[in-house]
Amino acid sequence: MDLFSAALNQGYAPLAQRMRSRNLDEFVGQEHIVGPGKLLRRAIEADQLSSLIFYGPPGTGKTTLAMVISQVTAASFVRLNAVTAGVKDLREIIEEARDNLKLYGKKTILFIDEIHRFNKSQQDALLPAVEDGTVILVGATTENPFFEVNSALLSRSRIFRLNLLEEHHLRKLIAMALADEDRGLGGYKVCVTEEALAHIIQVANGDARSALNALELAVLTTPPGDDGVREITLEVAEESIQQKVVQYDKNGDQHYDVISAFIKSLRGSDPDAALHWLARMIYAGEDPRFIARRLMVHAAEDVGLADPQALVVAVASAQALEFIGMPEARLPLAEATLYIACAPKSNAVIKGIDRALADVERRPVGRVPVHLRDAHYKGAKQLGHGKGYKYPYDYSGNYVEQQYLPDELAGMVYYEPSGNGQEKGNKKT
Repeated sequence: MDLFSAALNQGYAPLAQRMRSRNLDEFVGQEHIVGPGKLLRRAIEADQLSSLIFYGPPGTGKTTLAMVISQVTAASFVRLNAVTAGVKDLREIIEEARDNLKLYGKKTILFIDEIHRFNKSQQDALLPAVEDGTVILVGATTENPFFEVNSALLSRSRIFRLNLLEEHHLRKLIAMALADEDRGLGGYKVCVTEEALAHIIQVANGDARSALNALELAVLTTPPGDDGVREITLEVAEESIQQKVVQYDKNGDQHYDVISAFIKSLRGSDPDAALHWLARMIYAGEDPRFIARRLMVHAAEDVGLADPQALVVAVASAQALEFIGMPEARLPLAEATLYIACAPKSNAVIKGIDRALADVERRPVGRVPVHLRDAHYKGAKQLGHGKGYKYPYDYSGNYVEQQYLPDELAGMVYYEPSGNGQEKGNKKT
């Protein structure tokens, strides 16, 4: 009996654990990698796996796929959890795998759950055995492997990304759990109202484990009626799955994806979308100072002089955050978000400074023109510094045409007002 089978036979295991798929026909979702004719499905069915890493949010089937592999493979299947395992455990498994391969010609598949928890030395200890084929690595991680797994292991593994399950997937899993008398809740008479079912699915947010465990809690805590039926109403469902789990990793790709969506919503002048992404970050526990910094940057980058007040509001929101803290600071952060999203847009500031910096870096920039040089220090006037400078306040409108750029860059244009908002009046006369 393997580790998975032992877990399934424990009557106290949660419903999500008991209902893990035993084969590919029972597996629900991830059709893009295990659908008919797909590479991974063919490799599992033919028992011809190479090292691979399953990457995706919680409750999407990573460990379940490993379980399916354990049921169909002729290889020795060993499971480790990176949270509790160390280099000593790895070396013992690798040594045994080497003996099995040498003495019996039997391969070893090493499944490492939460492989991102392995530090560099642990990953390095695993690398030679993966490289020479002593073990076939199957890793599972909720974190982006390109951030958390070293490049040498990545180059020797194929990465399969699992997606959040869709509504119809969760409906199917719940129906299977309610019907299964051996592993599921089929021994109970249960009636789940459509409102309750929809609520569990919505709040589970693509996480099968969350949905099934909420369902089990609802069923086990609801007494049967006179007819023996346990009716799961919306009120019961709300109590059983009280908080929505937002998929968000503060150090990986979801962090970058969400902030990217936030920034693009600000730039695209969509206040509703901007508030949504702001709420996602706040709810998931993103550092509010990080949010405040991005607001200041994009007030200057995406609004700029079309409405200079945007930067003032963004800076004020950051100051308010320091004074009052969260959760109250969500209000000034939201105010700055809405101000920037609704403000007229101009990227003339960033285009202008980046063009100027590029010229400073790549082109001969020359010396400061004589008429612009400081004439106040000792001997400056004798050197001609300041000679020929035209003082603008001596001229009508306090403006006079003269050269302010070095000779080598004379005539260059860096700032091109967009004509939006307050930049309409910034055209050179």
